[in-house]
Amino acid sequence: MSMLREVLRINRFAVTAEFAPPKGTDMDHMRVCVRLAKGRIHAANVTDFQSAVMRISSLTACKVVMDEGVEPVIQITGRDRNRIAIQGELLSAGVLGIKNLLAVTGDHPRMGDHPNAKPVYDLDSVGILQAATTFMSGTDLEGNNLNGRIEFFLGGAVSPTRETMMPQILKMRKKIAAGAKFFQTQAVFDLDLLREFRSRTATLDASVLAGIVLLKSANMARFMNRNIPGVSIPDAVVGRLDRFTGREQMNEGIRLAGELIRTVRSEGLADGIHIMAVGAEERVGQILDEAGL
Repeated sequence: MSMLREVLRINRFAVTAEFAPPKGTDMDHMRVCVRLAKGRIHAANVTDFQSAVMRISSLTACKVVMDEGVEPVIQITGRDRNRIAIQGELLSAGVLGIKNLLAVTGDHPRMGDHPNAKPVYDLDSVGILQAATTFMSGTDLEGNNLNGRIEFFLGGAVSPTRETMMPQILKMRKKIAAGAKFFQTQAVFDLDLLREFRSRTATLDASVLAGIVLLKSANMARFMNRNIPGVSIPDAVVGRLDRFTGREQMNEGIRLAGELIRTVRSEGLADGIHIMAVGAEERVGQILDEAGL
């Protein structure tokens, strides 16, 4: 059974962290980051061509994570594969013993480093969840029998904002109907928003992990506000980072992340947290130290 599933089942505060595969074949830095997080997190999310940038696939990087003794969460993006390839990826994950799956629709290729690539979007995130659920019943999407049993703990992403909260909750319901048992949110900095979201989703039959992004600088916060859908970083947070310079901005970002995690945990605003260190994955342990975890 998935460790992440068991932790959430017994109502322990779950901790996951995101790791981006490299753009190239040198896995040394990723291995180091995973080793530093080992024993501190319950699962490592491995992104799948994050931000539409060509990298090592999530499937291969998940194998590296497993080799380091950490449980992975494979991400499968609908943007880059048709349903044949997606189902093949599911089978491959099953052979490797990967237990957790996060289904993602994916940013359009024009957002990434191959803007002329043709998007596929044969299946969106709901369709990928439906495919995985169908697999777990023993058949593929065309009803053909599969040899061997596959079991996944299925998850989805959610981006709660005040403007889109109700449509996002409706999408969550569709994902739950398709098999999702946990959700990881986009970066949350507005705790009042998270309190409202928690209240509105309390009756849903799925766990929610609040997304915690490490802000490395005030300029990073401004960039995210301008360019990342579903992210809204308050002016007070940007101003707080602006009071520092150089490396101290990163340190203040770590303190901020720790404060957010402590509040989420103490108020029960989520069932756990999902740390996104965005290029500074070696700092995950420091964030957890700051949070008292």
